[in-house]
Amino acid sequence: MSDFVKDFEISTDSTCDLYADEISAKGLYFLPLTFTLTTKSGEITEYKDEFKSPEEYRAYYDKLRAGILSRTSMNNPFVHEEHFRAMAKSGVKRAIHFTISYGLCRTVDVAREAVKEIQKEYPDFNCLCVECSTTTIGQGYLVNLAVEMRDSGKTLEETFEFIENNKKKIQHFVIADSLMYLMRGGRISATSAVVGTALNIKPIIVFNKEGKLVNYKKGHGMKKSISQIVGELSNYTLNENSKKVVIGHSDNLEMATVLHDKLLSEHGIDAEIRMIGPVIGSHLGPNAVAYIFMSNEERPL
Repeated sequence: MSDFVKDFEISTDSTCDLYADEISAKGLYFLPLTFTLTTKSGEITEYKDEFKSPEEYRAYYDKLRAGILSRTSMNNPFVHEEHFRAMAKSGVKRAIHFTISYGLCRTVDVAREAVKEIQKEYPDFNCLCVECSTTTIGQGYLVNLAVEMRDSGKTLEETFEFIENNKKKIQHFVIADSLMYLMRGGRISATSAVVGTALNIKPIIVFNKEGKLVNYKKGHGMKKSISQIVGELSNYTLNENSKKVVIGHSDNLEMATVLHDKLLSEHGIDAEIRMIGPVIGSHLGPNAVAYIFMSNEERPL
């Protein structure tokens, strides 16, 4: 029997979009965010971002397609304190916690303040909070890297330093199917949304160096846009530490498979396909497709 002892534990909020069985298998401490659904009649229901099955993901996106409005909110200090208190109470003394990009939400500030409050009760509780400069499958990518480092015997400090030094090498290419969800989130104007929808424009979005989502290029139609973003891979070299490529989609397996097959035929890459959860899905809308990878180069923008 191995006498290996982990140096630290790993915690993440639900914007990592890891599945429930993965969270359990990897021994992660998990903090779900919340979202609300508002029907056309004005009825509002709050949910936790903790889906357990593919059917729950598909049902969520079907609701958006039916006109139900989804809104998200940041977990407040009390929720974070309860999460970290439970970790400290269970005996955790060293941990790393992953949050969404600061360019999208200032969750990391709330998390760090919560850690300070818990340290008043548990002085030996040390939790380093990571602002991921990414979200959804990108955040999950970083969490998985931390799991690999933890399980290979790396220390908390080594892992935190590696993540901080490499997080802006995570490249993203996101195709939103509908401009209307980006309009609601304030990413584009109403006029641009109406005109772009009429012209079948698919915005190609990337994360910049500040961890903000920015419009990168315009595609025309989903398949042509997929060809565009697959071509972008030629501008980078895959990082030796992790050559894994991950595809995410908001209930558009058909186009995610098209993206997968193009990456395989043009670059020899057999990418993993995953579902994007409801928090980020609220802002992208149904049918979005994206892929991410870690390069040797930092983001150009």
